[in-house]
Amino acid sequence: MTISSTIRRDWVSNLRGDILSGMVVAMALIPEAIGFSVIAGVDPKVGLYASVVIACVIAFVGGRPAMISAATAATAVLMTDLVRDHGIQYLFAATILMGIVQILAGILKLGRLMRFVSQSVMTGFVNALAILIFAAQLPELINVPPATYALIAGGLVIIYGLPRITKVVPSPLVAIAVLTTLVWALGIDVRTVSDLGELPSALPTLGLPDVPYTFETLRILLPVALTLAAVGLLESLLTAQIVDDMTDTPSNKSRECVGQGVANMASAAFGGMGGCAMIGQSVINVSSGGRGRLSTLVAGAFLLVLLVALQDLLAVVPVAALTAVMIMVSVNTFSWSSLVKLRSNPVASSAVMLATVATTVATADLAKGVLVGVLLSGVFFAGKVARLSRVSSSLSADGRTRTYRVEGQVFFASAGTFADAIDVTEPVDHLVIDVGAAHFWDISAIGALDRVVMKARRNGRTVEVSGLNEASATMVERFAAHDKDGATLPLH
Repeated sequence: MTISSTIRRDWVSNLRGDILSGMVVAMALIPEAIGFSVIAGVDPKVGLYASVVIACVIAFVGGRPAMISAATAATAVLMTDLVRDHGIQYLFAATILMGIVQILAGILKLGRLMRFVSQSVMTGFVNALAILIFAAQLPELINVPPATYALIAGGLVIIYGLPRITKVVPSPLVAIAVLTTLVWALGIDVRTVSDLGELPSALPTLGLPDVPYTFETLRILLPVALTLAAVGLLESLLTAQIVDDMTDTPSNKSRECVGQGVANMASAAFGGMGGCAMIGQSVINVSSGGRGRLSTLVAGAFLLVLLVALQDLLAVVPVAALTAVMIMVSVNTFSWSSLVKLRSNPVASSAVMLATVATTVATADLAKGVLVGVLLSGVFFAGKVARLSRVSSSLSADGRTRTYRVEGQVFFASAGTFADAIDVTEPVDHLVIDVGAAHFWDISAIGALDRVVMKARRNGRTVEVSGLNEASATMVERFAAHDKDGATLPLH
């Protein structure tokens, strides 16, 4: 694909859809950015500036068109202690260092590690995020005036009903406009965006963090920056995979890593906090018709326009309208089919999905949930592969030679079973271990073979190992133990 065709596809092939969906996303970013600023212990403008800068920059340098990146809860919760103990300037410095780490990750192509995240973990990640998104709306659903419930219900009716009539304009944008007009015209007393926190009234300014550039500062910043970089990349790459699936288009994971780093460095330079991709807003964008980079740019640019030029209009938008949009996101994000498949899917797959959901919801940390899911997937996979190995034996006609035939994969999870299957105390003169149908993967497997041979020798048996393939033989030559006479495994 040529550069010109790529530009057309990403920027001008879906003008109306990208512009309108970006406007919807800009609205949805406001309460999130303010809320995440509170979590991090900084002024609302820090989260809002971050959302503007990250969205605008990632639109150009990211590897996944139509994905929305901004200030997020996943990164905000990691900033609290640093801001409290050292101040906001240290947060800006840590965010720049976070960006550098992410750029290095992209150059090293660490995005390829996503191939080790199973579908069960992905489903659990999506479901947990849907639950967290809905849980975040509970303060707007509990102990509120009856008018709030009516507005939310009306918003949901518009969101789900309008597409049955027309899809010319995204229904979430219509819902926000209609509910805002009703609240303003009828003077309904409900919470509005102005009640969430003070909104910035000026453009962000460019500058470097005011911190001492010493090794002591680096010692303080590096652990936080590494954690921020890892969590930000994990959530961004998982979100990219989800958008890939929703749009049936590929993305460049390594470029996304670099793009996230550049965007975070730019955010800090303009007085913003660090962030990453947002699955909720990305789902809003795609569901509203966004497909290209223009939608991401419009989201950031329109948010800036709202904050600076249309602040009075923005201030009267009812929070109930945004809550209705986020409930829609929660419902659309959750994989309802995964509940039906719990019985039909393998038990291990269902367990991984449920563990990912439970850990994420319990800790409110997507990174921990995914980590538990990946580890559990690895354990189940190792157990499954270990069961694919088999050891059978036969005794020679004269009763003096026992031949063991090993089939399958021998590695750390199956090495013990392999060793236990060979009886070195049997009263025979000679043991033959035929591994022609097996493969030895690691030093645990070689160590098990070592133990069998050494035990057999101590019991007065001669041992012959036959059929090692080239890769397994190389492992044996490098890692097999030598006895006191200098002899190694008897290979044939």
